[in-house]
Amino acid sequence: MPTLRDTIAEDLRTQITAGHLKPGDRLPSEPKLATHYKVSTPTVRQALALLQAEGLIEKSHGKGNFVRAPLRRITYRGGAGIPFSPDLQTTIRTATVRARGHLRTLLKVPPNTLLTEFHCTTYEGETPRSVARIYIPRDLASAAQLSSSSWPGGRDTDRTETQETVTARLPTPEEATALRISLTRTVLTITRIALNSTGRVLEAALLAFPSDAADAVFTTHPTLKGETDR
Repeated sequence: MPTLRDTIAEDLRTQITAGHLKPGDRLPSEPKLATHYKVSTPTVRQALALLQAEGLIEKSHGKGNFVRAPLRRITYRGGAGIPFSPDLQTTIRTATVRARGHLRTLLKVPPNTLLTEFHCTTYEGETPRSVARIYIPRDLASAAQLSSSSWPGGRDTDRTETQETVTARLPTPEEATALRISLTRTVLTITRIALNSTGRVLEAALLAFPSDAADAVFTTHPTLKGETDR
């Protein structure tokens, strides 16, 4: 049996999908919604949290809840790195960190090895679409560049293998803040490791996208018969 929270969320969801509440419209205040639905304010907040998790509304602190405009889906293409597009803008910050914990494991380096961290956030207009943290051993990062065709760390010709792991999970508080999403909204995460011919890790990248507005595409090129004999 639907709870009061679910009933309120369904009514507002129907108004949004039917176009009665349009993108950019401000919802009535929580006290007004509570009076309208004859429920407590906490119940209204729970209903709004469901809609935030679905990406239908967003909360602007101090201003209220607003209907979100539908986001164009973006596509992560395996092996291509951060999604670049004329419609997307990327901000990049760099820092020096030491390899500890999972970073040491990902990069296969001794403890406290100096790494260069690239913290990248991709926007469509003012809306964050993806976040990424890219880690490279300092001895490889002195001339690192970030472009649509190459990631930092080593030349493309140095790369002989790329390993990518895709996971759907709840965001960390840091990811939720950067992407401006609810902690209950699923993110698509990709861990990307690039290695050279000796097995050395050239870079480790950790990417996160709101899963309801992103696709991941991986293309396999099978070896043609006879190529292995050349």
